[in-house]
Amino acid sequence: MRVLITCFAHNTHYYNLVPLAWALRAAGHEVRVASQPALTEVINGSGLTAVPVGDLDSIVELMTQIGGDPTPYQQGLDFAQTRTGPLGWEHALGQQTMMTAMSFAPLNGDTTIDDMVALARAWQPDLVLWEPFTYAGPIAAHVVGAAHARVLWGPDVVLNARRQFLELSAAQPEERREDPMAEWLTWTLERFGVTPDAAAIEEITGGVWTVDPAPEALRIPVPGEVLPMRFVPYNGPSVIPDWLLAPPTRPRVCVTLGVSARETYGRDSVPFEELLHALGDVDAEIVATLDASQLKDRDGLPDNIRAVDFVPMDALLPTCAAIVHHGGAGTGYTATLHGVPQIVVGSLWDAPLKAELHAEAGAGIDLPPAKLDAATLREAVVRALTDPSLAAGARRLREEALAAPSPAELVPTLERLAGQYRRRTSPHPGQGDPS
Repeated sequence: MRVLITCFAHNTHYYNLVPLAWALRAAGHEVRVASQPALTEVINGSGLTAVPVGDLDSIVELMTQIGGDPTPYQQGLDFAQTRTGPLGWEHALGQQTMMTAMSFAPLNGDTTIDDMVALARAWQPDLVLWEPFTYAGPIAAHVVGAAHARVLWGPDVVLNARRQFLELSAAQPEERREDPMAEWLTWTLERFGVTPDAAAIEEITGGVWTVDPAPEALRIPVPGEVLPMRFVPYNGPSVIPDWLLAPPTRPRVCVTLGVSARETYGRDSVPFEELLHALGDVDAEIVATLDASQLKDRDGLPDNIRAVDFVPMDALLPTCAAIVHHGGAGTGYTATLHGVPQIVVGSLWDAPLKAELHAEAGAGIDLPPAKLDAATLREAVVRALTDPSLAAGARRLREEALAAPSPAELVPTLERLAGQYRRRTSPHPGQGDPS
């Protein structure tokens, strides 16, 4: 079958899709990856075939276009606080308005959607797999009748917020039932001669089904069919440094901010450099993945701190006894896969919720940025190294993660569902049965 992978131009969001894309490719299916031109080199570097769509040059330029620093709006979404219950109609409506206007619509601009639909019409994919912000994927799938599914990279806060919004909307008077997401999708689809009903809007919003790489303890309940999938780390092309080949002589702790904040906003969400000195007397080797712009004086760091620009997490974390990180998807899932207790300093989007979920699972420490200082960081690291309950909780999450089907094992299910849900009944142009 033909499988179209879609992701907006953001490296780390794309990385989550690569193992599943290669599982499909290795099973003999045709796979193409559609994204804005800024991601073309990254796609090709992963060994897959890129199809440039739209004209977005970089995510940094986009953030500038939509109003500069997105941090205040992201923090205002309050996903962690609304996990078990909405804060009210006005808050839910505000979430839908901000997510549509500040994320979904600009990340899927008209030229990107036009090109994605043209690609789908020409190539006729059987299945579209899409990153949860990349609505150009399900829009194109709906236009041509392809089956489609989201591939998550974190707790499903978007669909959970949508569910809460619809429940609250149903209780409002008719004249107050605004729906920014439905309005945007409706006028977008109408450009292609399609007028969606309410069911079609929700199918496009949430996917026909969802692939979730998180252990069950790190998920939140959402409607629809969810397929568990084991997370497989992918960091792009990388090299193992010599020092990582030798086992550590004392407990090793990774301190990392990831690359998402740096690539997206041109800065980090948490200033760790000044806090590293607080770990100088901890009996551990601290590996801090900070580049030259974040470390002004590497020579002045304590002796137990090793500062490196980058090291692949999948190689580093099996040697670690704990990790301090910002709540990024790839970092967190890789730590979970290797059974490493996590100290999560979550500030943006779903990161505060991830911190809560790890703490509730007994596998991590929730350290909000507002409470982060030298003393609290040192206390959290010492606890992560000495509290056996955290190590046991991390091992439980690892066992749960390993029990999920691998991407290769998931392929037959995707084949079955694609055949079940695609509406196009004719074969590909010039070919026989596309299955």
